[in-house]
Amino acid sequence: MEVKLIKENKRSFLDLLLLADEQENMINKYLERGEMFVLYDEDLKSICVITKEDDYIFELKNLATYEKYQRQGYASSLIKYIFDFYKDKCRTMFVGTGDSPLTIPFYLHCGFKVSHRVKNFFIENYDHPIFENGIQLIDMFYLRKDF
Repeated sequence: MEVKLIKENKRSFLDLLLLADEQENMINKYLERGEMFVLYDEDLKSICVITKEDDYIFELKNLATYEKYQRQGYASSLIKYIFDFYKDKCRTMFVGTGDSPLTIPFYLHCGFKVSHRVKNFFIENYDHPIFENGIQLIDMFYLRKDF
């Protein structure tokens, strides 16, 4: 496995980014200001975008793995890489996600702890209903990892 920091042509990865955040204008809000990391294992498997939100505070804005490679440890490996990459410049890493029985346990397993929620985030910020695993996402749930 190899992780690469992508500094140019970030939009060329849009197909994968859209798996985690299905509205392009929402991705546009953080893509250029964020640092993009891609994980390869022969070919592209996973991607993530990290933004600096304040001094020593970062946010994992997008984490996606192609469906045929999910549940094989690629996203977990990418998160471990990110934690190591940011360990000296980050005190807190946040991640926001919907109230899904798939994503919240995943992030808890990766070392995040529940932080807070933003009511009606998905209803107020997306132009269509967002569903994950048959459940409509309404509130944004934030988790945090303190270093």
